[in-house]
Amino acid sequence: MDLLENQNLQLRDTLNPYRQAALLIKNRLKWDFNKLSWDSRKKLQAVKNKYQGQKAIIICNGPSLNKVDFQQLDGVFTFGLNKINLLFDRGNFRPSAIVAVNSMVIEQNYDFFNDTQIPLYIDEKGAYLVKNRKNVTFLHSSPVKTFAKDCSLSVNQGGTVTYVALQLAFHYGFSKVGLIGCDHYFKDKGPANALAVFNGQDDNHFDKNYFASGQKWHLPDLPQNEYSYSMANEVYSNYGRQIYNCTAGGHLDLFDRLPLEDFLKI
Repeated sequence: MDLLENQNLQLRDTLNPYRQAALLIKNRLKWDFNKLSWDSRKKLQAVKNKYQGQKAIIICNGPSLNKVDFQQLDGVFTFGLNKINLLFDRGNFRPSAIVAVNSMVIEQNYDFFNDTQIPLYIDEKGAYLVKNRKNVTFLHSSPVKTFAKDCSLSVNQGGTVTYVALQLAFHYGFSKVGLIGCDHYFKDKGPANALAVFNGQDDNHFDKNYFASGQKWHLPDLPQNEYSYSMANEVYSNYGRQIYNCTAGGHLDLFDRLPLEDFLKI
């Protein structure tokens, strides 16, 4: 490597943080000066602390979800995640709202998202697939690793849609939030966030066709998930609120464990 090339590399490394900052500002402004943003902010501001002091359930997508009696959840506010609609042919249960932020999940499930009347929270990058209408709110995702107490500005995905749902539940004002179906375990292994193509049946989720054979997905990053959950737990605790893991079994022990039946009684 000659001296000039080395100097150019050093200059590039020096300028890189400024380039990243400029890209963040550009992305922020592109969203802020967008009618879609204004519409979604109004919707988010309308539900800010609307359910203060109440409880909610976040329905994750692990296989343990198949053990849940959903009749117990009548009258409880529930956030469903991603492809929760694959559960709908089993009974009358419907979540109060659905959250989806992964671009591939949105692409694979956009027919349902465009048809349902259930309130939806969708990452703004999916706006080219999902129609903007009364029950749809688009979320701006920031790469800054933080916990959004006010989701009308931005959220951080934290490596899992569950983390986004925890931020929304806080935004809504819920004081007690229970997780079900959060198994925190995947049979498929590989580099975190690597793009993979599913072959055969899906044993990682509550439905064997959750990621149908041939569909793309990102391999999980469980350490990143745990870091995000730790941030959520700290914020909830600091504000006198609490997150419980009401999952039947699973590998997530970061939150206090509480059987679903007991959580619904507190």
